[in-house]
Amino acid sequence: MDFSDRIQRVEPSATLAISNLASELEAEGADVVDLSVGEPDFPTPENIVEAGQEAMDAGHTGYTSSNGIAELKAAIAEKLQGDGLDHEAENVIVTPGAKQALYEAIQTLVDDGDEVVLLDPAWVSYEAMVKLAGGDLNRVDLAPHDFQLEPALEELGEAISDETELLVVNSPSNPTGAVYSDAALEGVRDLAVEHDVTVISDEIYQQITYGEEPTSLGTFEGMADRTVTINGFSKAYSMTGWRLGYFAGPEELISQAGKLHSHSVSCATNFVQHAGVEALRNTDEAVEEMVEAFAERREFLLDRLGEEGVEAPEPDGAFYLMMPVADDDQTWCEEALEEAHVATVPGSAFGAPGYARISYANSKERIGEAVDRLVDADLL
Repeated sequence: MDFSDRIQRVEPSATLAISNLASELEAEGADVVDLSVGEPDFPTPENIVEAGQEAMDAGHTGYTSSNGIAELKAAIAEKLQGDGLDHEAENVIVTPGAKQALYEAIQTLVDDGDEVVLLDPAWVSYEAMVKLAGGDLNRVDLAPHDFQLEPALEELGEAISDETELLVVNSPSNPTGAVYSDAALEGVRDLAVEHDVTVISDEIYQQITYGEEPTSLGTFEGMADRTVTINGFSKAYSMTGWRLGYFAGPEELISQAGKLHSHSVSCATNFVQHAGVEALRNTDEAVEEMVEAFAERREFLLDRLGEEGVEAPEPDGAFYLMMPVADDDQTWCEEALEEAHVATVPGSAFGAPGYARISYANSKERIGEAVDRLVDADLL
């Protein structure tokens, strides 16, 4: 077979590759502590599960309108307005997962040869999606600044020009957990307005923060008509397998992206959308309990690493930590998996060589065991 150029531009997901290798070891009988996963280890809250079951029982199992059911779009618009974003239901497209929302937005905005700026470390799929759209990447390294954007604004200013079509901002960040300051986002606003750049604001980890409240980029003056806000239900509501996300933006963007949406996925799953309404309206307490547990694990992991002389930037949000390792982080992660049976993700997959991404979406007992194993294997 002859394969398309666009598919050969990208590599398989590094995070899924590690997860698959860990699964193979487990199938062989190994006890693997998996600190590579990008999903909460909590069950979906029961009220959401019940809402999904009730929706199925009520017959909500067919197609919906392509952009989403009216009740969910209204609930999303209400949530966005609570964040300070001036969006109505018609400014929203509901998607099967936030990843699909990102894919549709990038496909709608990026042409062959368009420049897209990423902030490294960046989630692995941004690069792949841009390449699939034919775009060219320009990357800004935040590693020298403990992964914060504010001290890197000068470098960002050097990267962005009138030739830049799109900038992707992810705060709280995967893989670093960094929450960008308002001053950093104001700097983004100034550059975006000056050079007429569209910005994707990926806010999927918005509700998982530890003392730092992220500001929605589209709320800054001059950004309402140039920001695409991405969010979803997988992380905050532990609904990864339900596949439910959304994006919101100017009416013209929604009109254009809706064409791709209707010709690809048709619509998000009907009964899942009804469960999404319940998630948005009646699940705050469960979310708070989960975030409290993540906060305890974050402190526990930082303390354990500190005992071993490992200093890592403290995450402000999400449930990841970037741990400095050997210069050859790929080899380090492979050895950690093969020798210590601890699964992590090499930082080079995110554009941050010399680090490993640690997910603390696991119990404190298992996190502690992982550190012990890495010490015993002389990897810490």
